[in-house]
Amino acid sequence: MALSAVIRRFPAPSIVWSQRKCRWVSTAAESRLETVANSPKVPLRREDRDFLDSALRVNQAGELAATLIYKAQMPLLSRAHPHLRPLMKHMYDQEAGHFSTFNSLLARHRVRPTALYPVWRLAATVLGWSTGMMGREAAMACTEAVETEIGDHYNGQVRLLLKMIGEMEARGEEVSEEIRHLVDTVRRIRDEELEQ
Repeated sequence: MALSAVIRRFPAPSIVWSQRKCRWVSTAAESRLETVANSPKVPLRREDRDFLDSALRVNQAGELAATLIYKAQMPLLSRAHPHLRPLMKHMYDQEAGHFSTFNSLLARHRVRPTALYPVWRLAATVLGWSTGMMGREAAMACTEAVETEIGDHYNGQVRLLLKMIGEMEARGEEVSEEIRHLVDTVRRIRDEELEQ
């Protein structure tokens, strides 16, 4: 098959997994699953790839918004409440780390960022600045609402990813380390979001 035909058949991003043929082997002491042969790597089903593309894009946009909210709030709150500076810096650094993680995942899986990037930038900056102008209580209420919503969002994604993994295993497909790593990453970020 020509390279151009392969590119047309499997366009853009794809997390892949190996499908293995397995059989049970009995011994006197135990039964174990023995791998008989590896087939070539197979791309995810279209609906799974579309979900993952969308999830990564939305997560990256959400983390962009969170970093910009904190960036806009920080100077206003730090001036009025200097004791909040370390907390604000910690929250910003954590969100910047999440944003960097999703930027890396977008690049690795060749997922385009949201087309609404400029709108997100403006809306998040305005939200951060306006809640920072309203004072500490408004800024912290905004932060609490955003972090809680993001945590719930990530919980939903973890449930869907685990369901996807279960379906893949039920079809006899081996789940790739990429997908398992993605579940672990989303769980870790979710837990960090909910700690605040």
